[in-house]
Amino acid sequence: MIEKPFPDLDAWVAYFSQASIPVLRHTELKLADLRANADKSNARTISSVILHDPMMTLRVLAYIEAKRNKTRNTDITTIERALMMIGMEPFFRDFQELPMIEDQLKSHPRALLGLLKTISRARKAAQWSRDWAIYRHDLDVDEIIVATLLYDFTEILMWCFAPNLALQFAEKQKADRTLRSIAVQADVFNLPLHQIKMALTQAWRLPELLTTLMNQDNADNPRVRNVKLAVDLARHSANGWDDAALPDDYKAIGELLHLSEEAVMRRLGLEIPVAAPEATSTDSQPQ
Repeated sequence: MIEKPFPDLDAWVAYFSQASIPVLRHTELKLADLRANADKSNARTISSVILHDPMMTLRVLAYIEAKRNKTRNTDITTIERALMMIGMEPFFRDFQELPMIEDQLKSHPRALLGLLKTISRARKAAQWSRDWAIYRHDLDVDEIIVATLLYDFTEILMWCFAPNLALQFAEKQKADRTLRSIAVQADVFNLPLHQIKMALTQAWRLPELLTTLMNQDNADNPRVRNVKLAVDLARHSANGWDDAALPDDYKAIGELLHLSEEAVMRRLGLEIPVAAPEATSTDSQPQ
């Protein structure tokens, strides 16, 4: 476990590049069931299990890039395509007896809870991102889903490998909601997590397209905004649906989808606040 932040970006990348990324116990158990019934399994059913777990998704993408041969010129940007490229038998052979998050954080129950909340937030963001991508008639919705699910993978890695630092980060944010996340990250981890994320995507040779979709610096791209706005909405709503940042989220989502803010809220299943009637001159007169 990392107890103190590394001094620079190279040290963070070196550590995570050699780390064995754990997965959720639920993922390992579901894959064991599918392995036992391999004749009834296919890329779609396995993909649905993998995409429930950001860390397993990351493992699969890093694996296929590590196995890339000189004859493959195209990037594999979705899990279903990755599985078809790997093949069912090699996949079940190489993805078994994986390290589990619950075992790694056995002595850090608060960190485990924080990690599970972060993963839940990532799943929720991926659901919203998928909905908006379909509405926008995106060329490949599955790419949007993967990019959204992995957007905060460095935060999840911190919960896994630096639980005390991750708790410190969460507590600082909770104590003062006005603090910018990037400033708290730099204080706790010595670097913003975005920088570590971008460096790791290069170290693991993740597909350039997914790296672009996960890069907040490309916000002019509608597909990147689709991803980033879903991540922002999930993060802010996790604080409660009265979070002060949500009105700006609704406005930005409306601009992306060409919908009114009220239409966005209805699409999210939220009640539209009713404006209080203005007081008339008669109402304001003393009785």
